[in-house]
Order: sequence, then structure tokens, then C-alpha cells
Amino acid sequence: MMNYYGVIFDLDGTLADTLADIAHSMNRVLLEHGYPAHPIQDYRYLIGRGLENLVTTSLPVQHRLPSIIAACLDSLIEDYRDNCLVHTRLYPGIEPLLFRLQDMGLKLAVFSNKADQLTQIIVQSLLPHIRFDRIVGARPDYPKKPDPSGAWLISDFLKISPEHMMYLGDTDVDMLTAKGAGMLAVGVLWGFRTKVELLLNGADYLLTEPSDLMRLLENQAP
Repeated sequence: MMNYYGVIFDLDGTLADTLADIAHSMNRVLLEHGYPAHPIQDYRYLIGRGLENLVTTSLPVQHRLPSIIAACLDSLIEDYRDNCLVHTRLYPGIEPLLFRLQDMGLKLAVFSNKADQLTQIIVQSLLPHIRFDRIVGARPDYPKKPDPSGAWLISDFLKISPEHMMYLGDTDVDMLTAKGAGMLAVGVLWGFRTKVELLLNGADYLLTEPSDLMRLLENQAP
């Protein structure tokens, strides 16, 4: 088995359960603008491709106009910035796993389709004692996942070639990003999507709980 020296983590549904805060913020914006809200669990399938896509798919089809999307997006960013840590929590086992990886000398990164500023706020607030080598959210200078550009940016910064990196995530977008970047695609089953979705989109391994990652690392070639 090939050696791995770096791990990239998705944020939503992988490191942290952010579902309730995203859903409540989006629902407040929808109601404020006169549109119907959605059940929280519906957001499992609306999250993952960035906030603009979240706004677009949350709006009624006939109201998905550029001006409406832009207005709701501005409202969402403002609301979510103030409320992104109300219910959001790390998944059980995440922090111990990160400490173990850190102690092993692996380089760690976060790559999210969430706006970069919000990604930085959430990761640094929830995991202040973890030394991430790179935290990357959605920025205007490169495309969102599943385009692999952001993953390659991290790979270059860490000075680790893609084939020596693992990418962990909970959605089809994450698996497609990993495969497109030439990284090991590791799907996590504690997140927002299903085992079937992860496998259909190229997952090389599936993890039932965070500590399962250690088996992959412990089985590396000497």
C-alpha cells in the first residue's frame, strides 16, 4: 500500500455537524424574503456545492432569478456569519483523530465549498489546538469542488504529490474532487449522505467512525 503524508478534510458533514445552523439560517432568509422554509433534514441534499448553490436550490423554481439569488445570498452570509456556531459541533472522535494524525507528523488541511471566511471562523473556533497546514474555503480565484484545482493548490502548498494524499468527505462532490485530483478518496459514513452515493462516485474506502482512518495508515508499507 502506498504511503500517505497528508490528509485533506471536508468541513460540513465530515469534521463537523453543521446541518442545523445552515438550515436555520437559510430558513430565516427564505421566510424574510417571503418564501417557504424547508425541513432541516432536506438540507442534507442541498448542502455541499457552496452557499450560492444552496440559495438557488432552496428557492422556489420560478423565483430563481439572479437578482433574487443575489439578495438572498447576501442575507444568508450575514445571518450565517452571526449564527454559524450555535448548534454546530465536531463529530465524536474527530478531535482525538486529528491529534493522533498531528502527532504522527502528517500534514493536515481543510477544503470546503463554504465561503473562505466562514470556513476559517468555524475551523479555528472548533479546533483551536490543531495545527492545520492549510484551511481553504470557497474563493473567487479558483472554482469550487468538484473541480480539483483547490485540492491541487493544497497539495502544492504542502509539497506532497496528490498520490500521497488522502481526501476525506461525505458527499459525491468530495469523492469526485478526490478522484479528479488523483488522491485517495475516503468516504465518511457519519455525514450527510449515503454509502451508495459515496461508492457510486468513486470512494476507495469508507469509514464508519473517525478512528477507522488509523487502520489505513497503520497498514501502510514500511
